[in-house]
Amino acid sequence: MTDIPDPTPKLAILLLAAGAASRMRGGDKLLEEVDGVPLLQRLSSHACAVCDTVLVCLREGQSAREFVLSGLKLQVIVVADAAEGMAHTMRAGIAHLSKDITGVMVVPADMPELTERDLQEMVQAHHAHPHAILRATSQSNQPGHPVTFPARLFDELQTLSGDVGARSVLKRHIAEIIDIPLPYQHALIDLDTPEDWSAWRLSQRESGS
Repeated sequence: MTDIPDPTPKLAILLLAAGAASRMRGGDKLLEEVDGVPLLQRLSSHACAVCDTVLVCLREGQSAREFVLSGLKLQVIVVADAAEGMAHTMRAGIAHLSKDITGVMVVPADMPELTERDLQEMVQAHHAHPHAILRATSQSNQPGHPVTFPARLFDELQTLSGDVGARSVLKRHIAEIIDIPLPYQHALIDLDTPEDWSAWRLSQRESGS
């Protein structure tokens, strides 16, 4: 008797956390606190809450980032060529995915407004559309992140290089993209400088968030 394959899609979440945070002038944007928790720990916890397979890509020497991930059920991948750009980090993560993974949700780790519910929304969308590219947008439909790629595109993603991420893949497959609106600006807000963080915190206080 032969085994019947499990038809349930199996998604992985890949957090891109190997950047140097060079614009923070000595600080680390991924260790900035959001709701009292370092941003990287917060996003990783959200990912672990909605997905069984979570990978976090770091570069060599980022021990403080690795420390805040302690105790979370995830895999840390140290990317030797992370300095070459985001595409190299993405490639390293995808290379570690098991053969049964049906899609990967790529999440930049510097997005403080992404919530557990947002990531759950993306997971559910993959279950409904396992062969599509799923791209989060703002509430007003402006494209952002995360982006989920189906397994059929993994080989193509492995050919990328430089620091432009997967833009070329999205452009080639634009007709296959399904946009997933997330609340407000959750899919757009990333913070790269101390000024960005100060302005964002002020806006959060003013809005009562």
